[in-house]
Amino acid sequence: MKKVTLIAAFLLCCLAQAQDPAKEAYIKKYAPIAVQEMKRTGVPASITLAQGLLESAAGQSRLATKANNHFGIKCHKNWKGKTIRHDDDARNECFRAYDKAEDSFRDHSDFLRYGERYRFLFDLKPTDYKGWCYGLKQAGYATDPKYATKLIGIVESYKLYKYDNVKVEVLPPDKLEQPQIVPLKGSEIKYDEEFAFETQRPIYSINGVNFVYAREGDSYSSIAKMYNLFLSEILRFNESTEDIPLMAGEIVYIEQKKNRTQKGLDMYIVAEDGEDLRSICQRFGVKSSAVRRRNKLGKNEMLVKDEELRLR
Repeated sequence: MKKVTLIAAFLLCCLAQAQDPAKEAYIKKYAPIAVQEMKRTGVPASITLAQGLLESAAGQSRLATKANNHFGIKCHKNWKGKTIRHDDDARNECFRAYDKAEDSFRDHSDFLRYGERYRFLFDLKPTDYKGWCYGLKQAGYATDPKYATKLIGIVESYKLYKYDNVKVEVLPPDKLEQPQIVPLKGSEIKYDEEFAFETQRPIYSINGVNFVYAREGDSYSSIAKMYNLFLSEILRFNESTEDIPLMAGEIVYIEQKKNRTQKGLDMYIVAEDGEDLRSICQRFGVKSSAVRRRNKLGKNEMLVKDEELRLR
């Protein structure tokens, strides 16, 4: 009987934790900011919210209330903004202070996005919240040995992973950093949609994969900088090994291509001997490695005229 009572008490405790009004209020207030930061930098909204909840005690910690610092980010050498002193791993340590909480969220995203030791995290799928949690611990974000499991517990208790799949609301074009979706017409290959940004060139989509057209003077590094990507990322997306000048009109993917083409484009017939497989795959938004595996092609095997390539 005592064992049953203890189990019941444990379940009630868990239920109370999951329904903590302070945490629910925090999520409701800051989820839109976390989603916007995810769209801007690629940091999953679930991770931002879980870290914010844990590091700031749902916005009630001293750093959060006195300095709008929701993520426990210390000053470090390159910080030139406001500061606050706080006891952490050592006494009277220097922490960053912000004018408003939104600045803390933005700085947290940039801190992860541009921090050398966190780069590997962006090779993970945005929905792999467990990988992100363990990766943050591995990279040394916090010294707590249970940091990863605590974050995972928060994500799952509050179902924060649902925010990783939230679509950006379509707003009028005078709203900065928000896409206006305009259908394309008369295209030979199905281009899903055009995203027109005020400060950037149009983004198109083939096979559900976003890309831009290169302009005269472009290189992979210049386009990577424009869209807040690492050079290594954009090279991988485009199956290239070096940062080279691009030809005007060349397709440049800004996210990972898919393993198969869209329905209706199941097959491609090689036009001439030696036709470049990568160029074919760039046209259809599909990975060369996947096409090689599907067609059992050797790494350096040449294509021959009239050869049929299965694309999905």
